[in-house]
Amino acid sequence: MFKKILIANRGEIAVRVIRACKEMGISTVAVFSEADREALHTKFADEGYCIGGPQSKHSYLNMNAVVSAAIASKAEAIHPGYGFLSENAEFAKMCAENELVFIGPSADIISRMGDKDMARRTMREAGVPIIPGCDLVRSVEHAKEEAEQIGFPLLIKARSGGGGRGIRLVNTAEELEQAYNAATGEAVAAFGDGAVYMEKYLLPVKHIEMQLLGDNYGNVVCLGERDCSTQRKNQKLIEESPAAVMSDEVRRKMTDATIKAGKAVGYQGAGTIEYLYDKCGNFYFMEMNTRLQVEHPVTEMVTGIDLVKWQIRVAAGLKLDFCQEDIKFSGHAIECRINAEDPYQNFRPSGGKIELLHIPGGPWVRFDTAIYQNYAIPPFYDSMIGKLIVHAKTRDEAIRKMKAALCELIIEGVVHNGGFQEVILSADEFADSSYTTDYLVKYL
Repeated sequence: MFKKILIANRGEIAVRVIRACKEMGISTVAVFSEADREALHTKFADEGYCIGGPQSKHSYLNMNAVVSAAIASKAEAIHPGYGFLSENAEFAKMCAENELVFIGPSADIISRMGDKDMARRTMREAGVPIIPGCDLVRSVEHAKEEAEQIGFPLLIKARSGGGGRGIRLVNTAEELEQAYNAATGEAVAAFGDGAVYMEKYLLPVKHIEMQLLGDNYGNVVCLGERDCSTQRKNQKLIEESPAAVMSDEVRRKMTDATIKAGKAVGYQGAGTIEYLYDKCGNFYFMEMNTRLQVEHPVTEMVTGIDLVKWQIRVAAGLKLDFCQEDIKFSGHAIECRINAEDPYQNFRPSGGKIELLHIPGGPWVRFDTAIYQNYAIPPFYDSMIGKLIVHAKTRDEAIRKMKAALCELIIEGVVHNGGFQEVILSADEFADSSYTTDYLVKYL
């Protein structure tokens, strides 16, 4: 087992990883930007290194600075958390070149799954259902030919990158040429790669993701699903497990597909397969996240399995000590992302000092955060300041528990979306679990 791990991240996930390391008897190293000198993860870690200026590109995305800090601290491994360098194949390769263990899959797996066209073809060959569409298109003329087979509406999607860039919705044949040129041009500017493919645009659908865990010995298990359909601008707000609308038969099929997908790429560590799920019970592979997800706590709540600890164990060369048949699911869990933003002012980000903080308590209530009283939220990073997670025997109980916890959450000095989350939980679509990825847009 590792003796010292560097955490290449900030905020609540850095605190979460440090907490797991402490429980495992592993020393921790924090890296931080100049804006994060007073951040909680710098206080909880055993040692820390300032690696650059406030902007991410000068600090948390500065691969040379992160690796240099790991070498200077004599850390044996680097945990990237989520975001920043967590899905950067070049960084994973740099770690290996400097004899540092990257706590995650290999650079090759990250590259293969980061290439969305290759990921799509890999899943198809593995027998995992994919969204109807085509492989890479060579020109506008080729795109028009393929579009006739796919049908409208459809999506043009960049092979590389993410963040919604290089994607265009095409409703009619007349829109295709302009959308194709816009998507390829944006992809070249953002990723240096203008290659695109096309998929049928499916709506209404649910966004369901399956948690997987693999070791270095070919063992892959699936830890169930999360319904992540409450979204605004493709950003998740509420996640829950299990998905109330899924039948046991569909759940079994999706579990089998997820295990096939993990074994097809020789997956190691924690990862997620994301699917679109329609009202007829069909599901389609969307993408693979080769990292820990923000919403991993709901899976931990219903399975009792600590995903961060298992990431570390697998990276250290240990085998999974359980198989698929050993995994048991209990009750229902819900997570609300608490963001420093004003939902009633077009979700305008809110900064400032936290003047009063009260964290909800009680059985099966968890608040993952890095904020504290008198902490000043820096304006340079993501607006999420915490994740409120609850667990109960039934979904109805979990919803009531989450509403109670949101009422108890007090964060004065900044505006946050806790009250708005309460409103969403009270909507009829959420209560009956009929909500889909577009319902929040209609609701707003």
